[in-house]
Amino acid sequence: MTSSVFSGGAGAPGAAAAPSGASAAAAVAAAAAANPPAPLHAAGPAPEAAFPCTPLPGGGVASARGFSAAGVHAGFRKEPGRLDLAVVAADEPCACAAVFTRNAFCAAPVRVSRMHLSEGGATPEGGPAWGTARGVVVNSGNANAATGERGLEAARATARMAARALGCEEREVVVASTGVIGQHLPLAPFEEGLPAAVAALSKEGGASAARAIMTTDTRPKEAACTFSVEDAAYAGCTFTVGGMAKGSGMIMPDMATMIAVLATDAPVSAPDAHAALSAAVARTFNKVTVDSDTSTNDSCFLFANGAAAPGLPAFSRGGAAFRAFAEALEHVCTRLARAMAADGEGASRLVTVRVTGAATPADADAAARAVANSPLVKTAVNGHDANWGRIVAAVGKSGASFRQEDVAVDIMGLPVCRGGCAVPFDEGEALSRFERPEVGIDVHLGAGDAQATVWTCDLTHEYITINGDYRT
Repeated sequence: MTSSVFSGGAGAPGAAAAPSGASAAAAVAAAAAANPPAPLHAAGPAPEAAFPCTPLPGGGVASARGFSAAGVHAGFRKEPGRLDLAVVAADEPCACAAVFTRNAFCAAPVRVSRMHLSEGGATPEGGPAWGTARGVVVNSGNANAATGERGLEAARATARMAARALGCEEREVVVASTGVIGQHLPLAPFEEGLPAAVAALSKEGGASAARAIMTTDTRPKEAACTFSVEDAAYAGCTFTVGGMAKGSGMIMPDMATMIAVLATDAPVSAPDAHAALSAAVARTFNKVTVDSDTSTNDSCFLFANGAAAPGLPAFSRGGAAFRAFAEALEHVCTRLARAMAADGEGASRLVTVRVTGAATPADADAAARAVANSPLVKTAVNGHDANWGRIVAAVGKSGASFRQEDVAVDIMGLPVCRGGCAVPFDEGEALSRFERPEVGIDVHLGAGDAQATVWTCDLTHEYITINGDYRT
């Protein structure tokens, strides 16, 4: 970061010590008027990271070789014809890894799926979850959470019915549910819905599956990409990672009221798939917050069948091929995570909060999360108000270590604070920038080199309406 970025700011590298009190504010304002500071970053929101893979337009969870999907109306939803049951299946049992909510009140399907992926040491309460699976069943409209032993048996019965329809073992089916907490999950919709969904499985079924898992989402969330590797052992192979996700409210790591299913035809072992998935989730889904609440049902599954490289060995975790896979996986997760934030309940804007110059990664994350979760910041964005005071107040309560004299803030590339003090800016220009679909908030703490990015959305009247009427 060059000193010109902090023109006149006390925290500018190489700058003279700033005066204190009112004289400091006057000095910053005078310097800004004479020499307007440069933006912390290029104007606008923080760009998406560049990944060495190729996005697949229209791609989704069934884009990889050897996978199919379907979404049907089974009857969990009252609205006739609304899709509410999804199945994603591999042609053959394959490696499967998962990460789940850390909410202690976790739902029955989370506990059952953990046990089905217990090769990694998972128990109903925790532990690394990986193993072998053939498919996943997701219902929407009912969370099957806080339902006791009856709920556990319903989740097990779902896996049994799906296994019969798919022609595999019960342990080779993982399950997930999303919807209202505290209501018992009826099994009758599965009895007809599961055979219908399995009969409808196809490469084109990813779109219907993505719609079937939606709750308060306003649109489905899908992404896919392709990649190749430099390793000569995989010459001529093109690999695909695809996925779908749902989530728009009760969102705050770990992970969110989200369910995600990812599938790849790359040759990856179950333990290595878990390592890559855990890393990708930490940098993507766990950087999304809509309302700071954590769901009971968070589930993210990754299937890997190696169908793009039949007969070839699995990627070595330390090798270039595995790194390329991990980057492609993170690319897909990033797109899905941003889509969830943009579709936050009642949201009108995606908000990207980027904190740089923090003393530690934990400080950067804490500061970014404090800004992203602040109702005052989120309502200011909704009101198109460049009220940077709310941003620094949120950073100040975060627990991150910094000196306020070193802080700089930009809103949509517009410098509004340098040296912890106000920078004159054009309110009309700020208003015009708020018309963009994505609002970027950049904070530099001047305390180190660590950084973090968190995605959120604005807070609108519609959020209250959606959640006030959720059950009625």
